Amino acid sequence: MTAEFIPGQVTWNDLTVSDAESVREFYESVVGWTSSPVAMGEYSDYSMMDAAGNVVAGVCHAKGENANIPPAWLMYVTVENIDQRVARCKASGGTVVDGPRPAGGARVAVIQDPAGAILALYEPDSVPADGESPADASDDAD
Repeated sequence: MTAEFIPGQVTWNDLTVSDAESVREFYESVVGWTSSPVAMGEYSDYSMMDAAGNVVAGVCHAKGENANIPPAWLMYVTVENIDQRVARCKASGGTVVDGPRPAGGARVAVIQDPAGAILALYEPDSVPADGESPADASDDAD
């Protein structure tokens, strides 16, 4: 959804369900998205695209590393130091539903707030400093 990783920004949205094919078809019919399969080994998840072809969300199977993710639209928010954020979640009355775990060049954790709502924390390999592009931050890490 965004090419720039800014702490606190919503970076991605996806939905994890037991029957991703049917749910993908539902959103294609209802909101007009198109889809593109994302190979996950023995099955495919889906990138969902708007009318201009921009990837706007994902529809995923509740399998493998996603087996613990509840069936709800899940926002991913970019954070620095995911381990520290998970500790703060627990100290503030929240719980950890899944992770932290690696996820394609990043680390993710799914948390639940004291009211029961879920949110994913997303820590890319490097988060740029204010005013710095993601490419600049990657160069600094070398």
